[in-house]
Amino acid sequence: MSDFHRVRRLPPYVFEQVNKLKAKARAAGADIIDLGMGNPDLPAPKHVLDKLIETVGKPRTDRYSASKGIAGLRRAQAGYYGRRFGVRLDPETQVVVTLGSKEGFANMAQAITAPGDVVLVPNPSYPIHAFGFLMAGGVIRSVPAEPTPDFFVALERAIVHSIPKPIAVVVCYPSNPTAMVASLDFYKDLVLFARKHEIFVLSDIAYAEVYFEDEPPPSILQAPGAFDVAVEFSSLSKTFSMAGWRMGFAVGNERLLAALARVKSYLDYGAYTPIQVAAAAALNGPEDCIREMRATYKRRRDVMIESFGAAGWTIDKPSASMFAWTPVPEKFRHLGSLEFSKLLIEKADVAVAPGIGFGEHGDDYVRLALVENEQRIRQAARGIRRFFDTADDTLHNVVKLKQPA
Repeated sequence: MSDFHRVRRLPPYVFEQVNKLKAKARAAGADIIDLGMGNPDLPAPKHVLDKLIETVGKPRTDRYSASKGIAGLRRAQAGYYGRRFGVRLDPETQVVVTLGSKEGFANMAQAITAPGDVVLVPNPSYPIHAFGFLMAGGVIRSVPAEPTPDFFVALERAIVHSIPKPIAVVVCYPSNPTAMVASLDFYKDLVLFARKHEIFVLSDIAYAEVYFEDEPPPSILQAPGAFDVAVEFSSLSKTFSMAGWRMGFAVGNERLLAALARVKSYLDYGAYTPIQVAAAAALNGPEDCIREMRATYKRRRDVMIESFGAAGWTIDKPSASMFAWTPVPEKFRHLGSLEFSKLLIEKADVAVAPGIGFGEHGDDYVRLALVENEQRIRQAARGIRRFFDTADDTLHNVVKLKQPA
């Protein structure tokens, strides 16, 4: 396998090491509380499930579907953008349905990247943001993950010093993994920068509906001129707890979406039609379920901050997303996020996502997902407290194991 060019460009998947250790512990009878993967545990809304059941099994809907998405679903996504962001989309030319936002990103990379093209990607960031372009033959240059003036300093530096000039910049807010949120003013500045330097912007807003403050996160397409340079990727996975349904969207710049649609036309026939019909019902239906989802994650966030804090681990309070991105405790920081994550499984029966899996600049952090109920989160805190109480002995043994014989 190592002889294949595209596979050689991919580093070992860090999360696989944690997953193997987690599976081994469970096989031995351990009750592992999994805060690692952002895998929603809430049910999909009943009206969405009812529409799926109503539509399944009919000859007309069991046939091949449409690669860019059925017309009704593209209209539903355009309607959502109009209500939520005040952004007008043409369902025919400015909306493409994707098999989740991850597939959309990967196929957009295939569509627009020539070998050696430079793409600017935040570090840390969700893995597909970088590796989609690496697999397509591109070159990644890291920029800060924070939506601050330093971000634009790094962009300017990249424009000057990258040969060839970058073709695109990726942004993700609310961020996975850092949970940071960008303002509309940030997006306005980014669009001005991208138009000035003739580069594209690929925006990921998969967590746009998972927010805990009064002000909802904006879309880059609200910024004047954004349609000249930007495509935005969204997903129903978190908003409606439909992660396994693989349903997402790319919207915005018509030229980029036409390229994406052409690539997809060679690769897939679109999602199963009943899933697309049910997805349209989700977007067109009542929003009580979205508010309930937000309230659930907020309760879990607050319980995590309180109970982990009492256990001796201060958790940074996220204002959005289903994650907390928090520093590895000082006592363990020299181990790095991967070794600390392994210790949490072994000593506390808790799984987290090591920050190094999102880029080298994430190695002082871990990502905690709010995918367990409040009782289980408190149970995790008790396990962490027991681990911290014996931390000196644990670290002493780790040092002894690493010393040469």
